Amino acid sequence: MAAATQQMSSLPSGLRICNTVPDILYLPELVFGGLVWILVASTLVSPPNPLGWVMFVSVTCFVMTLLWLIIFACGVHKNSSAWATADFIYHLIAVIFYLSASVLLAYVTIIFSNATGAPFERYYKIDIAAVVFAFVTTLLYFIHCIFSAVRWKSF
Repeated sequence: MAAATQQMSSLPSGLRICNTVPDILYLPELVFGGLVWILVASTLVSPPNPLGWVMFVSVTCFVMTLLWLIIFACGVHKNSSAWATADFIYHLIAVIFYLSASVLLAYVTIIFSNATGAPFERYYKIDIAAVVFAFVTTLLYFIHCIFSAVRWKSF
């Protein structure tokens, strides 16, 4: 128990991010977030407003998570409690944004379910995959947020 508490009270750097919770979740967040981005971009963007929000959230979270991964891998944080706080706040915002984007994407997909024709069926199937990956990404960010909050409180 003492080892787990010690591990949570410091910010990892270098390759330690590949075997510590919650930092091990950076790679799945990037993979699933990138899939959401790619799948939404490959469909008919109609209506543009909700899907524009989905694209904004997925691209922004992808870029920010990549930057966060680089910051942690390079050790820029220098084990500062301010970085632990920033990590928690970033993931909390990402959860809220991704949840809203996932719900909007699911709503647009439900609207597409009534469309007929070959291209619309293909877009509908791609949108279903995007919705699944969006909710998986939301779950990953939520789990990361919970563990970041635990680490932040133990600093």
